[in-house]
Parts: sequence; structure tokens; C-alpha cells
Amino acid sequence: MKIILAPDSYKGSLSSLEVCQAMEVGIREVLPDAEVIQIPMADGGEGTVVAVVAATRGEMVEIPVYDPLGRKIQASFGLVGDHVTAIIEMAAASGLPLLSKEEQNPLLTSTYGTGELIRGALDRKVKQIILGIGGSATNDGGKGMAEALGVRFLDGQGMELAPGGGSLILLEEIDLAGLDPRLAEVEFQVACDVTNPLTGPNGAAFVYAPQKGANLSMVLQLDQGLANFARVIKAQFGIEINDLPGAGAAGGLGGGLVAFLGAKLISGIELVMTATNFREYLADATLVFTGEGRIDAQSAYGKTISGIGKAALANNVPVIAIAGSLDQGYEAVYQVGISGVSAIISKPMNLKEAIANANQLIAAATNQSLRLFLAGKNSGVN
Repeated sequence: MKIILAPDSYKGSLSSLEVCQAMEVGIREVLPDAEVIQIPMADGGEGTVVAVVAATRGEMVEIPVYDPLGRKIQASFGLVGDHVTAIIEMAAASGLPLLSKEEQNPLLTSTYGTGELIRGALDRKVKQIILGIGGSATNDGGKGMAEALGVRFLDGQGMELAPGGGSLILLEEIDLAGLDPRLAEVEFQVACDVTNPLTGPNGAAFVYAPQKGANLSMVLQLDQGLANFARVIKAQFGIEINDLPGAGAAGGLGGGLVAFLGAKLISGIELVMTATNFREYLADATLVFTGEGRIDAQSAYGKTISGIGKAALANNVPVIAIAGSLDQGYEAVYQVGISGVSAIISKPMNLKEAIANANQLIAAATNQSLRLFLAGKNSGVN
């Protein structure tokens, strides 16, 4: 029997690889000779690089970069097993967790470090770069990222703009003369599951900047700056990003990646499934286990579980989802190919206790779910 393990991480507890390992313990107690394939999953957010590197037997590469406020740090990106694809989480260099609460200010924070990670991947001669753009501390439209790759952003006097989204309102000209020529040889795909436009009430500044330290006055300045940014890009290059779905992701980085690197914005779980060859493994599989820390109504929309379920359904492979907890509306996942759902909590316990014992609880829940699956299979119940 071939069983595929394709869970997301249990955030705050276990990585997706650790969840796979716990699930396999539970399976081996029932079927010691089963063929078990571990494919750690993610949907483009935190943990995506580690998941894909682990699933493809790739490697992590650490380089010095600038953090959102221009301080030198070490950050990592991944090389997929084929070594022609790099995978980058922008949060590694430009993420909110890199700042204290007092330091959070999207008028000043920059995506420059993300551009340095891209440059580091180019140095490894890759042909494709996948970017996860969740968890940003920035609202600069990808200006900093582009600057690290050779683009200059100038005001009306021909002076380069200061770092951060606060200066975009002064932008008059974009100079691409120094853009790294290696970029033309690389395909960029961006894990982007939000559809926010660049500006307006549903745009980057109004929806996300308050989470990054912006007050209302700052939000208005940032929104006007991004609108000006989009205006200049359209005037100079004929590229419309202001209303592009997903352009507002990561403080407008989604739009900047499209404008300067010709990137494609794609569902995060779709990118990860492609990078790990998940669908190829489904061909002769008997069962798939997936899961995440909490399954609720949102799990059926663009999250890891929904992507795994839909892909498995298309191949007539049943899927069991193991969750840290089940919340309101979790039943929606049954509509996206999930055959059964189980929570790991087996007795009354608090969150701290559940996290401390997550490995054993996941193994036990997987074990029990597998026994039920086999009972149904042996009895002829579909």
C-alpha cells in the first residue's frame, strides 16, 4: 500500500516535515511494510522554503542581506533538488518578525533584502525562482527589491528616493539601465493567494499597512504613493498594476514583481505541488494524509488542504485530514476532495499541553484514522 503524507505545518508547534514524521510513526504501527512517501507542504507562506527543500532533497543557502530597516543580517533561500529552481520567502529578509513593535513603520521599511535574496539565487545560475510573499513588514511596492537588482527610482530633480514606501509619492522617473541582465533568463512565479489590488480601500495600504505599524495618516500617504508608483510604471512601460488582482500583496510587492521581473502570480499551494511533483506521486497511491493546525471554513479556499484534496480527487485517491483543532465550518473541506477529518485532541487538555505532545497526538490520530480506513476498505464500504 502506498500512502502519501502531505500536511502543512502546525504553526507554533511543528514544521510540515515534523508532521510527516509523526504521521509515519502512526502508520508504521498499523502497516510496517507500507510504502510511505513524505511530501511536506505549504501554501506559499511561512515554512514554504523548508517544506519544498525537504520534499525535493534540496539545500538551504545562507547569505548576508539587509533587513527592512537596512541592518545587516543573515537570511536563507532554498535550492530545489534539481538545482535549477530557487525558492525564496520574502519574510526571511523583509518580514515583520524581524522588527520590534516599536520599529514597525512602513513609511521606512524596504524590500531591499528580498532583492538581495533574488540576486543570491541568480549567482547560483538558477532558471526559475519561486517567491512566497507573506508576512511582509513593507509597503514599498517592491521598490527596494528592484533597487537591489539595479533599478533607480528618481524624484523630479533626478535624485534617488529614500528607502520605504513613504517616498513613493515623490517618484517621477524609473531608470532600468542598471537592471541585472541575468533576470531576463529566469522565470519568476509568485505564491499569491490574495486578490487585493494595489491601491484603494481594498489595497495594500488600507488593508495591511495598519498591521505593520501605520496609523491613518501613514495609510493615506502610502496609498497615494502606491497610486503614483502605478501611474509612473504605466506611463513609462505601459504596464497596468493598480487594479491587478494580487498586486497589493506584501505591501505592493506583488505588483512590483510583475512590473519589473515579469512575474506570474499563482496560487501558493499550486506552486508547491508543482515544485514537489505531488501529482506524479498520486498516480498509484492508495491514500493521502494531509492536515494543518486548525481546519475551519477558510481551509477550503486556497489553503494547503483544499489544493491537496482537489488534486487527489482528480486521481480518485481518498484524503484524510488530521487537524490540531476543528473550528466552525470545517465541514466545507468535504466539498474539495477531503474524505475524512480528525482532530488530534483525544481528551480534555489546554493548548500548551497539546503543543507539547503534538508528535504523539498526531501519530495516534493518524493511526486511528488509518485503522478506520482499512476497516471500511475491507468491508467494501466506499
